Amino acid sequence: MNILITGCNGQLGNEMQLLEKTYGQHTWFNTDVEELDITNQLAVEQFVAENKIDGIVNCAAYTAVDKAEENKELCTTLNTVAPAFLAAAIEKRGGWIIQISTDYVFDGTKHTPYVETDTPCPDSVYGSTKLAGELGVQKFCKNSVIIRTAWLYSTFGNNFVKTMIRLGKEKEQLGVIFDQIGTPTYARDLAQAIMEIIDKGIIPGVYHFSNEGVISWYDFTKAIHRIAGITTCKVNPLHTEEYPTPANRPHYSVLDKTKIKQTYHIDIPYWEESLRECVSKLRIKN
Repeated sequence: MNILITGCNGQLGNEMQLLEKTYGQHTWFNTDVEELDITNQLAVEQFVAENKIDGIVNCAAYTAVDKAEENKELCTTLNTVAPAFLAAAIEKRGGWIIQISTDYVFDGTKHTPYVETDTPCPDSVYGSTKLAGELGVQKFCKNSVIIRTAWLYSTFGNNFVKTMIRLGKEKEQLGVIFDQIGTPTYARDLAQAIMEIIDKGIIPGVYHFSNEGVISWYDFTKAIHRIAGITTCKVNPLHTEEYPTPANRPHYSVLDKTKIKQTYHIDIPYWEESLRECVSKLRIKN
């Protein structure tokens, strides 16, 4: 197949590229805004048609959650309008699309893991635009897979793990939120799951994917420092109210992964195993 990857310079896009050699039977078109402006409908249609694209993995998104509250127009263009353009273009070719979405489509007021059939109720501009993106993709392409994920990190780009390692080395103490609960997701594991979905064949629908287990941001930071060998920084637990942000965060955003495991027989690693792998790779990188 000819497969288009958008947002190839991001965390997930970079991890996808590292795995592409393993799936060499396909031809991969790795693009970011320089190669393809996905907010330009004509450009998208031409690229998909000229390169005979059979499938799209849309890793591109506006993910600055707090800035989204001020930049609603740009956030909507990237998270809602562009995915619909991609879906409509690939539908014309009878192809498929995998759209990456987020736990922010829920407001986080539930106390048990969110399943795919739970009614979305976003509480931020980012969450609302990503939900609208899901609906647009499903409307314009019948062979669409939506994957909601959470707390994404990797050795690439800016993310929580890299920030906490840097701050842990720079500061004597840190305050980190303890009353927001979720599951970290190593982008490499998500990329691997996407590859397996492509390999096994698209079964349209909404799926949840994160690593296994449940943790708070505070406990996650403690684990990052322990694994990275940082012992000089004291980490203090903070209430959400003590760290106000422009966008509301879900207090509980644990995703139930039963559906993706049963449908695609995907083995999902425990969050701490994946964190150890990432920190180990960061050591080698640095």
